[in-house]
Amino acid sequence: MTTLARWARAEWGRLYAGVRVPLRERRLRAVPMAAGAVCLTSVLHFVHNQSWGYRFVQDIGAVRAEDPLWAALLRTPLSLLVPALDLPVWGALAQILLVFGIAEICLGWRRALLIAYLATLAGTLYARLGIWLGPDSPLGLPASDARVVDTGPSAAVVGLAVCLGLRYRAYVTAAVVIVAMVVEVVLKENLAGKEHLAAIAAVLVLCAAGALRQRRSRDRTGSGSGAPPIQSWNLRRGPTQRRSWW
Repeated sequence: MTTLARWARAEWGRLYAGVRVPLRERRLRAVPMAAGAVCLTSVLHFVHNQSWGYRFVQDIGAVRAEDPLWAALLRTPLSLLVPALDLPVWGALAQILLVFGIAEICLGWRRALLIAYLATLAGTLYARLGIWLGPDSPLGLPASDARVVDTGPSAAVVGLAVCLGLRYRAYVTAAVVIVAMVVEVVLKENLAGKEHLAAIAAVLVLCAAGALRQRRSRDRTGSGSGAPPIQSWNLRRGPTQRRSWW
């Protein structure tokens, strides 16, 4: 086995083992949430590009920092399925099918959706905070960004990718995603790039809280009792396993 193959096995072996059997046995039936999200995104993209449907999709899924907060919160869940008009739709569809699909298998569809929504919401709320701070602040944004339409699955995809990398010890992959987002902001300082960093920060806080919670739980139950280790987010849960965020 070559050095590269050994590294790939160490980096992605756990993740591959987690998705291989469900995909081999059930194929697309193993990822109904991701498949449904791809279909809904395709429909929204088609309607959005029609003269009669553009305003409708904007009203239900386009988020701007200048919008009332209640309206932005109502539109945020659907906004991650509305592809940005200035980017190719196939990119959004591929991201959703690949990353959402892996997350659905490894984390369960409820947790995958919750993390995706948390990442998207973090970006949406950051835009308001950044505009309030103003362009003179390192974390601030220009007032013109309040009118930028904020849609697409990218923040959710970035958040899920980092979460999966940490959960399955693909630390290099998670680090590459984070560094790529930092480089994006450095080279092209825009609203989307900073929202991606906000999404990553929210997911890192969630993962850290989950790890701390699990550590405290182990301390309470006693790590030297000889009981088998508890594995969280496993596809096949045994009687000694219990649910955990980490």
